[in-house]
Amino acid sequence: MLNLRSIAAEVVTKRKALGLSQSTLARKSGISRATLEAFENGRRGELGFTKVSKILSAVGLDLKLQEANLERPTLEDLLEEERDAKSLAVCAECPDDTGDD
Repeated sequence: MLNLRSIAAEVVTKRKALGLSQSTLARKSGISRATLEAFENGRRGELGFTKVSKILSAVGLDLKLQEANLERPTLEDLLEEERDAKSLAVCAECPDDTGDD
């Protein structure tokens, strides 16, 4: 589940990749730089959907709704996942050739 901090982290990454300063992004988003700075640094508990949407739009991001996966994995699923992980770890240690030089 997304939370405001994870959204903010994505915004920071995208803002920096675009070479935008906080001031520039704030201006493009129609919010104050102080509000953007607090959002990016996790000091803003709530921001409001409209402001978040404007920030995301300014950096070319969008929120996507999808069905929540409410099913918990079964013990069988977890054991199978563990077996697969162990299998991959063993294969990673396997030599690339048969040793016949």
